[in-house]
Amino acid sequence: MTTYDFPDDLRDAQLRLHQAGAAYRALCRTLPWSAEPAPGWEGDKQPYTEYRTGKPDSPGYTPEQKSEEARLRGEVLQLSIAVSTHPYWRTLKAGTTVDARMALKHIHDHDQALTGTGTDDRSLQSV
Repeated sequence: MTTYDFPDDLRDAQLRLHQAGAAYRALCRTLPWSAEPAPGWEGDKQPYTEYRTGKPDSPGYTPEQKSEEARLRGEVLQLSIAVSTHPYWRTLKAGTTVDARMALKHIHDHDQALTGTGTDDRSLQSV
């Protein structure tokens, strides 16, 4: 396995991206299913079961929820851009960039396992 000498600012940006992404996903799990108030619905009964699809009425997001969702989404976007356009990537030999980017995504896994601050969420793999 190849090791890479990532600059500290790139490592820090990747860590902040993981943290911002986790905060964004945590917020989204608490939000109503619709950003705007919307009526709920119930689907037809499914064959061979009593299961019915549907959603309850959505009150929509509060102004605070809209603001926090936009702030976190913007932070994730900004950090994604910072990581993916970092000058370090231009210093790599051709054909090694994908492997290096994957290594950077997991560079903090060992640290998080030691401190217990990691997450089991595999959707951290962005950028």
